[in-house]
Amino acid sequence: MIQTVVKRDGRIVGYNEEKIKAAIRKAMLATEAGEDEGLIQRIADRIGTRGAEQMTVEQIQDMVEVELMKSARKEVARCYINYRHKRSVARKAKTRDIFLEIINAKNNDITRENANMNADTPAGMMMKFASESTKPFVDDYLLSEEAREAVRKNYLHIHDKDYYPTKSLTCVQHPLDRVLKNGFSAGHGESRPAKRIETASVIACISMETAQNEMHGGQAIPAFDFYLAPFVRRTFIEEVKYAEGMMNMDLSHLYDAKIDDFIARPLDGLEGADRALQHAINRTCERVHQAMEAFIHNMNTIHSRGGNQVVFSSINYGTDTSAEGRCIIRELLNSTYEGVGNGATAIFPIQIWKKKSGVSYLPTDPNYDLYQLACKVTARRFFPNFVNLDATYNFHEKWDINDPERYKYEVATMGCRTRVFENRFGPKTSIGRGNISFSTINIVKLAIECMSIDDQEQRVAEFFKKLDRILDITARQLHDRFNFQKTAQAKQFPLVMSQLWNGSENLKPNETIESVINQGTLGIGFIGLAECLIALTGKHHGESDESQRLGLKIVGHMRDKVNEYCEQYKHNYSVLATPAEGLSGKFTRRDRKEFGEIPGVTDKIYYTNSNHVPVYYKCSPKHKAEVEAPYHEITRGGHIFYVEIDGDATHNPQAISDIVDLMHKYNIGYGSVNHNRNRCMDCGYEDATDNLTECPVCHGHNIDRLQRITGYLVGTTERWNSGKLAELNDRVIHK
Repeated sequence: MIQTVVKRDGRIVGYNEEKIKAAIRKAMLATEAGEDEGLIQRIADRIGTRGAEQMTVEQIQDMVEVELMKSARKEVARCYINYRHKRSVARKAKTRDIFLEIINAKNNDITRENANMNADTPAGMMMKFASESTKPFVDDYLLSEEAREAVRKNYLHIHDKDYYPTKSLTCVQHPLDRVLKNGFSAGHGESRPAKRIETASVIACISMETAQNEMHGGQAIPAFDFYLAPFVRRTFIEEVKYAEGMMNMDLSHLYDAKIDDFIARPLDGLEGADRALQHAINRTCERVHQAMEAFIHNMNTIHSRGGNQVVFSSINYGTDTSAEGRCIIRELLNSTYEGVGNGATAIFPIQIWKKKSGVSYLPTDPNYDLYQLACKVTARRFFPNFVNLDATYNFHEKWDINDPERYKYEVATMGCRTRVFENRFGPKTSIGRGNISFSTINIVKLAIECMSIDDQEQRVAEFFKKLDRILDITARQLHDRFNFQKTAQAKQFPLVMSQLWNGSENLKPNETIESVINQGTLGIGFIGLAECLIALTGKHHGESDESQRLGLKIVGHMRDKVNEYCEQYKHNYSVLATPAEGLSGKFTRRDRKEFGEIPGVTDKIYYTNSNHVPVYYKCSPKHKAEVEAPYHEITRGGHIFYVEIDGDATHNPQAISDIVDLMHKYNIGYGSVNHNRNRCMDCGYEDATDNLTECPVCHGHNIDRLQRITGYLVGTTERWNSGKLAELNDRVIHK
């Protein structure tokens, strides 16, 4: 006798014979003879008593077909079979439509979900086919019922859901010194330890490219200058040895010579060892510059992820004050300023200047000249962004200016904004750690559902009640995903789980990664704080002190709940100011369909990114900083502050340093500056002319805007989805 039924999505429910009777009745009504209630009941009785204790929907439907074929009503069997077929086709229709849009290279929000990937290429199409096929499997078989329901009802978004079955982690900050010192094997060939700057540069690229194929998020290097600095000296020694041979003299005393700075200078008037020394410095600077050029070029041309997407890469630098470290920084910045190819702005890596008073920010700091150069480069090339090591929450008690390995205690950022620093299960550091996975809550919908409550105090109380429920579901969903991820074996991630992730060097290939991954973070993100506040109070936090207080209360409450989850589930949970790209329009589109157009809430096709004031809101950089700064301390999973400045910033690096000063003053953790930059898509020419329609070089009219989509650049807005394009068009200058 049938007791339970396994549905197509994997859920187990109680047996209900009325569903069988309804399906047979529908088939009978499609025939001339009509329904036969007696036959319907007899078939339902036979199936219910003869079936196994637990059966699948398909098995029960097969039994119905057999019973109908055995009866005198064979025409009903034919109708029933036809009905089953149509239902099967209907279930597959959505997937079919999506696949056809991918096949026909349609420009829509599915094919433009990730602006860093060209979904029109064969490799890109294959990735989208795989992605859209995998997501339903995750929904049906890997999510709990409560998580699946939260996703279905638009309360929750699970990031990188298509990668869920792979058990991969999101991102990692590469301890590049381990790779440079030991080399590595990625399963196909080996990389030997580096000896010179050119090799070190290439290995840095290969490390990130290899790890990108083992993870579903970004790759970062936390101390690019410190890691590559030793190879500047080794390269210098090579050049000294070359000079020894050319000059036929012993110059070994120069190998360890104290060099204040690696600056190329003319050789005029120099003789003997002095001439050899300067010649070696000049050649070293030249080789370092070429190595940095090659690094940037490779990061923008080496494709990963099935040969379709360049590595989503980031590098942090700025605090190495040694002559060798300064040489790396200087030549990296100079190369970035020059551009790639025909002088185009490099999209990757995302470059991040580590701002630290006493080191790389103030006029008296040893790296102040390089900080000024960084501002100059940002004014032209958008990068570097700036991470504020002076922010109170970025302080590490072990940091010491005299420690040559102080970079271990400096926070580093990756990707759009991901921050990993605090750690309950190992050393407090960014190195060798990353985000494990993250999910985002639609706090706007929670607020919309409370709008009918007239009393504001009750409205807000109901909102927090709803928020707590979704937070609990999200924490459990991330815990469930972690328990799935931890069952992966180390051999599934040949580089990440051998040299990159802290503790992985002790894992054997067939051991699971459970013992090491909990040092990473589980992020609970949010989107649309501005629209949420408008729904609850009538105004967003940029225009109302009352709304600002409520906004901080909401995100602060999330932080408090996250701390509870850390204790309850024993993970590094954190609050993330979600860098919404495809999600910015997805949540809104579905909420608008359900609730209609609500002024200030769903009347645009995107929700405002995380805790930002709306992009259309006109205010000064100072006001924007005052409003957004307090959220950085409580969103320790990642955050970003950005300012839109007017006109051609190329010759105005002071405008960049003014924004960094705001970050310093208001305790902002991470920030960037946006400005106008046109790009000719035919020849690569760039400038900042307003409303440029014709390229002054090739006279083409294929002009696009180079812009930051979340925390990273995209070479063409053609790959932006409709929500982000609408947001781009709404952005106003902050002045």
